[in-house]
Amino acid sequence: MKELICITCPKGCHLKVDEETFAVTGNSCPRGAVYGANELRNPVRVVTSTVVVDGPARRLPVKTDRPIPKSKIFEVMDEIAKVRVKAPVRVGDVLIPNAAGTDGNVVATKSLP
Repeated sequence: MKELICITCPKGCHLKVDEETFAVTGNSCPRGAVYGANELRNPVRVVTSTVVVDGPARRLPVKTDRPIPKSKIFEVMDEIAKVRVKAPVRVGDVLIPNAAGTDGNVVATKSLP
């Protein structure tokens, strides 16, 4: 039995997940059951970071547009570290398509005029 704390809502349910059947107990909503099973099969996360903006010293907040496999987080962060953008940038602009081969794009989360 694997013990997890659910992160899908603010309740933070203490889950127990059977490592063979992926049966979940301790969840107070259906999202907890899905999270617990997926966390053992293929854990994923949305990556948030910043990229350098050319010009005066400033940074632009970015994130992946969908959860990516945890095993690919460092590869995505390496790609983000290499990016430099020039204004203007709009919220949702794709800065890195298919980051680290994950099918997730790194997008701007703030507009820069």
